[in-house]
Amino acid sequence: MTMRVAIVGAGASGLASIKCCLEEGLEPTCFERSDDLGGLWRFTEHVEEGRASLYKSVVSNSCKEMSCYSDFPFPEDYPNYVPNSQFLEYLKMYANQFNLLKCIQFKTKVCSVTKHPDFNVSGQWEVVTLHEGKQESAVFDAVMVCTGFLTNPYLPLDSFPGINSFKGQYFHSRQYKHPDIFKDKRVLVIGMGNSGTDIAVEASHLAKKVFLSTTGGAWVISRVFDKGYPWDMVFTTRFQNMFRNSLPTPIVSWLIARKMNSWFNHANYGLIPEDRIQLREPVLNDELPGRIITGKVCIRPSIKEVKENSVVFNNTPKEEPIDIIVLATGYTFAFPFLDESVVKVEDGQASLYKYIFPAHLQKATLAVIGLIKPIGSILPTGETQARWAVRVLKGAIKLPPPSVMIKEVNARKENKPSGFGLCYCKPLQSDYITYVDELLTDINAKPNLFSLLRTDPLLALTIFFGPCSPYQFRLTGPGKWEGARNAIMTQWDRAFKVTKTRIVQESSSLFESLLKLFGFLALLMAIFLIFL
Repeated sequence: MTMRVAIVGAGASGLASIKCCLEEGLEPTCFERSDDLGGLWRFTEHVEEGRASLYKSVVSNSCKEMSCYSDFPFPEDYPNYVPNSQFLEYLKMYANQFNLLKCIQFKTKVCSVTKHPDFNVSGQWEVVTLHEGKQESAVFDAVMVCTGFLTNPYLPLDSFPGINSFKGQYFHSRQYKHPDIFKDKRVLVIGMGNSGTDIAVEASHLAKKVFLSTTGGAWVISRVFDKGYPWDMVFTTRFQNMFRNSLPTPIVSWLIARKMNSWFNHANYGLIPEDRIQLREPVLNDELPGRIITGKVCIRPSIKEVKENSVVFNNTPKEEPIDIIVLATGYTFAFPFLDESVVKVEDGQASLYKYIFPAHLQKATLAVIGLIKPIGSILPTGETQARWAVRVLKGAIKLPPPSVMIKEVNARKENKPSGFGLCYCKPLQSDYITYVDELLTDINAKPNLFSLLRTDPLLALTIFFGPCSPYQFRLTGPGKWEGARNAIMTQWDRAFKVTKTRIVQESSSLFESLLKLFGFLALLMAIFLIFL
């Protein structure tokens, strides 16, 4: 009998989950509370309850070659960093290409997901939904939760004494849509994540004055990295990942700081992170240094006190008049349709084995997809999670006993630094390549570099030294894609096609040719020594 799977949410992870279920012969039904797919990537003028909200100007922080589905590249004419409207079109293309819409029930809210009375035997779940005022209940063999973690705004108002007496306007960044509201105003943005920095920069084009308040600082990098390449195609490679993880953490932190400061000295701009050992996600913004150096954005420390029409910052006695305060203070997450006995959220994380399965359940028939913060693209991470989870649901992968899983979950929660590589000490943070490889190994889909060196050395070298793009995850194993090799070998062509729109004839000197030859020979020698 075909396994019936309920999928909650039709965003990027939900669509991947539907496709994975169909590929493995399962019967998915996806419940989406809004009237269209896309999740985070679907812009609306008004905030919708229970759904992530974005502002009109949002552009992806991961380039198209690194943030696509592993068997479905973005169109060649798309820019390297994709505006939200085009990202949504891409998701719709994906849904149409693989005929996923037939599995989605729109305008259907999931009210509750509870264990069936015979759960300990069947592993089944009772799912109660609401559609156009009518409540229905159905039994499913498994559930995949794909609701993300950007729906519940975190508002620590107690951290800003006096804010309740503030006579101006204050709101969470989730409410922000357009910069027009800032025209000729004095604006304070609290929080220096990607959203807070984006909003501060946008506001600075219209506002009278913009202050950006940060407690701990942050590394700021541009999407345009070394030699104009997309930042993540340079940073996220298997070679670099292996190199970083082989070095002591203080040395890696020093190298990261040196690289970050090569664009501009963060200390001179008041941005340098206080904690440079524990890694937090870098802020991607191409304009911030320019707005600071021209006085359009002023960096300030944390808030000491909010008054009726002004703010006092710590270590700066002067009061600054303020009209609007934007709280870019992040998000919490919850699963209102699940009982705490199924998934309990504590300290910004849940007890999920490999960030997917509740470790304590007797039957592994409920999976959470996309609840992770890799230093890399979330879309292919969520897709890989879905591929792995569906294999578990089918019984092709056997999970360890609950006691073993709980032990591993607790170890992840403690997150004790190994002393090597980057230090991931924030909830849900993970090393992108290491984590994805864990899951790919279980489903026999991780590329075998030693084998490829013998059969296809050019591909092996490209995989190891080039960008760790999602196409690598489809070279072998279940769901193998015949176009994977070609996609890998042509990824730079697609990256440059949309930027190299004015062709200039380049001349190559004998000296340059000799340098390239010697460089290639040195590379071969390095590879020989690495794999010796």
